[in-house]
Amino acid sequence: MRILTVDIGTGTQDILLFDSSVQPENCYKLVLPSPTQIYARQIRQATTQRRVVVLSGVLMGGGPVSWTLGDHLQADLPVYATPDAARTLDDDLARVQVMGVHLIADPREVSDDAALCLELRDLHLAAIATALAAFGLDPQWDGLAVAVLDHGAAPPGISDRLFRFEHIRKVVNLANGPEPSPGLEHWPVGLLAFAYRREELPDYLTRLRSVAACAPGVPLVLMDTGAAAALGTLEDPAVRRHNDLLLVNCGNMHTLAVHLIDSRLVGLLEHHTGFLTTETLDDLLERLVAGTLTNEEVFNAGGHGAYLAAGTTSLAGITRPYLAVTGPRRGLLRGSRLSPYFAVPHGDMMLAGCYGLVRACAAKLPAWREEIEQALAVSL
Repeated sequence: MRILTVDIGTGTQDILLFDSSVQPENCYKLVLPSPTQIYARQIRQATTQRRVVVLSGVLMGGGPVSWTLGDHLQADLPVYATPDAARTLDDDLARVQVMGVHLIADPREVSDDAALCLELRDLHLAAIATALAAFGLDPQWDGLAVAVLDHGAAPPGISDRLFRFEHIRKVVNLANGPEPSPGLEHWPVGLLAFAYRREELPDYLTRLRSVAACAPGVPLVLMDTGAAAALGTLEDPAVRRHNDLLLVNCGNMHTLAVHLIDSRLVGLLEHHTGFLTTETLDDLLERLVAGTLTNEEVFNAGGHGAYLAAGTTSLAGITRPYLAVTGPRRGLLRGSRLSPYFAVPHGDMMLAGCYGLVRACAAKLPAWREEIEQALAVSL
């Protein structure tokens, strides 16, 4: 069985072609610039050349592509976009027009041979297949798993950060309610709740739905990037042996921390990495574990929020979790007073999200569960 996993962040897209017939360490992998970085580079060059930019395609992650489009408009250069592509900048198309973007129904409406025409999307399966084939590999897979961070389509006037964290709170509360499905009793269901089959996706998770539209006709699992990384961290044997865990993924743009006790998610924190220092993150983590961190103070400091399960405050002074860290910005905790362990699931920290996606496939696709678990267990 071969599963193509793609973990799409702000800085990189991390790709693992998981093959259950070989040891995980021998599976083929790529760490490449993220799609938003690739598009941003092209837009930046178009700005220098004073060319028109024309966008089509689907909604994708913003970040660098949004920032460079803003610079392009500030340089008094035109940007045209179809409605689906324009939602990359904002779900509210009226606000996109206020920014200066011209909405069009079809990119062919712009008759400028020198224009930079970009078809936006997060998932580039043809490019991945071409890269694999260039090295003599069969560019075929039985299933696909993709992770992105989806803020969700917030209603007009509602903060994207607030809307996303309400989604997180709802997902975790539901996961912590009923008994786990048979066969998943010892799995971290609070993390797995952020994984979806194609038909399970809520309508408001528009970025994940756009990814799904780019991958027709294949068994598909979709997941949030932070939850995927946390789940993948458990693939490190040094982490897996502990029942009280604080898992932190320091991404290029977002930092997620989850507190697990006996696989139950009892606390969660999400912040923008750029707002954090070693000292402030240490403080946030300590207070998350103690049960004294509030959602409001994280949100007011520019983050997304904090979640504490019912009864968490009673854990203060009792729980002493094992702190494991992953992510490209994990150096943020190198001088930490909390003595973190820098996890390397199956020997590769950058593939934590991909291994989390593989585990999510085992949970969401029961017919594949046994084969996936046996393959992953080889190196544990």
